[in-house]
Amino acid sequence: MILHKGEFLFRQGEHGGLYHITSGLFKIVRLHEDGNPILFNIIVPGETIPHHSLISPMAYHGTAIALITSEVEPISATEWYAQLEREPLRYRDIAIQLQDKLRMMQQRIDQLTQIAPADKLTHLQSWFQNYLSDIPITDILTQDEIGQLIGVRRETVNRLLRAQMKHIE
Repeated sequence: MILHKGEFLFRQGEHGGLYHITSGLFKIVRLHEDGNPILFNIIVPGETIPHHSLISPMAYHGTAIALITSEVEPISATEWYAQLEREPLRYRDIAIQLQDKLRMMQQRIDQLTQIAPADKLTHLQSWFQNYLSDIPITDILTQDEIGQLIGVRRETVNRLLRAQMKHIE
């Protein structure tokens, strides 16, 4: 299944299957009661999502939106959980995937707490380049979303991006 930039894979609160990301990137956005959207996760190739439903079913915690053209393999929830019952060694694969995601999140937290805002932005841009090649991060995320990922206000992101542009010129 191919999704293009901006298309929804699933929406917060819905129930459904799982998905293996073959290529592309997704953002996971959670809409709070006040209507404020919060970007809280980036999904990369090789992940099976939603993470919180890998062992038992649960409603989607957020909305998955393609950041670039992406390919996913839908997985029937019924088949997934039945296979886990038949092949308990699959739990190890799930544990490894969750461990990898936890390590990625720990790195993001370390970056949020240990470096200056300009360095946070540079680290995020560098991380995205692993998946985006020559596409600037600003072509796939808003300044507000970048700010949410690096723990600064949108205005700070704007100032940092302007400073980068002046430095390049």
